[in-house]
Amino acid sequence: MLRFVVGRDDLLNSRFALSPVTELENVLRKLSGRKRTSLPPAWSARLMPAFHRLRRETALDALLALQSERYGAAFVVQPPTSMAQTIEDDLAALRATPLAQARKEIADCLARRPATDPRVLAVLEDENVSAILADVLEEAWHELIAPDWPALRAVLERDVVYRAGLLSTGGWQAAFAGLHKRLAWRDGALELSRFVAGTYHLDGAGLLLVPAVFVWPNIGAYTDPPWPTALVYPARGTAALWEPGPATPPDALASLLGRSRARLLVALSDPASTTQLATSLGMATGAVGDHLAVLRNAGLVTRARSGRAVLYRRTPLGDALAGGTP
Repeated sequence: MLRFVVGRDDLLNSRFALSPVTELENVLRKLSGRKRTSLPPAWSARLMPAFHRLRRETALDALLALQSERYGAAFVVQPPTSMAQTIEDDLAALRATPLAQARKEIADCLARRPATDPRVLAVLEDENVSAILADVLEEAWHELIAPDWPALRAVLERDVVYRAGLLSTGGWQAAFAGLHKRLAWRDGALELSRFVAGTYHLDGAGLLLVPAVFVWPNIGAYTDPPWPTALVYPARGTAALWEPGPATPPDALASLLGRSRARLLVALSDPASTTQLATSLGMATGAVGDHLAVLRNAGLVTRARSGRAVLYRRTPLGDALAGGTP
């Protein structure tokens, strides 16, 4: 069992951040079979041709050699620093990795899962290995993730809004309660079952929480220096992203409000911004704003500022009409 011993300062200094490269790495793991779970069939069918081309034409196999079922090189997928993290930030951090750190983690990975392909070993032994792997990730990003990133990011941002709401009402214990089925809060510590055993004291630095779509149904952790202690957990709403289309509102609700407004009301099971709703539902941002204004005037939704974003949420009347609960 993995334990994070948490003090008062840790709760104050814990934070959320988004990681584009984490989504890419988990897609690569699933496409390559490094994970027991796979992508939904529609995603696999769409992405697999590009994945095979990348294996033929780039040094992707060298990157895959650093992945196993339960371990991966942290210098390749470094913990993010903020909610505004971009893939460019991720790749810049990788390219800036000291060679000694890269060599150490490559040796750890190969000890767990030896590589014999001379082409793979040539890349991993190259003094420019970090730059080579960054170039591979950059091409893989544009081929596999970039077109879907706005929708993925909307899911991740909505998860953070939901967790922040739990924090404001019930503290970190409430926020951690539903983070993952193997994660529990006991006696001032977070305990993660079925994980490499160890006890880590956060010592006031806090815990970095990183929601991810493609890590589902697993959970990941950063525990080794020099990286900040972090948990990578499945974001809420992932299943909806993988469905063939957005949830269909009840016919009676669509007849009452109009299908577009009914879809928006159903989609607001969690607070969301206009942009997030437009991305997840495939609607024009302007049209979403117009429909939300009507729903707000009718008393079905309300809005409030959260940082730089304006978030909409259902009122109790909106919950009742949508068939949900507050």
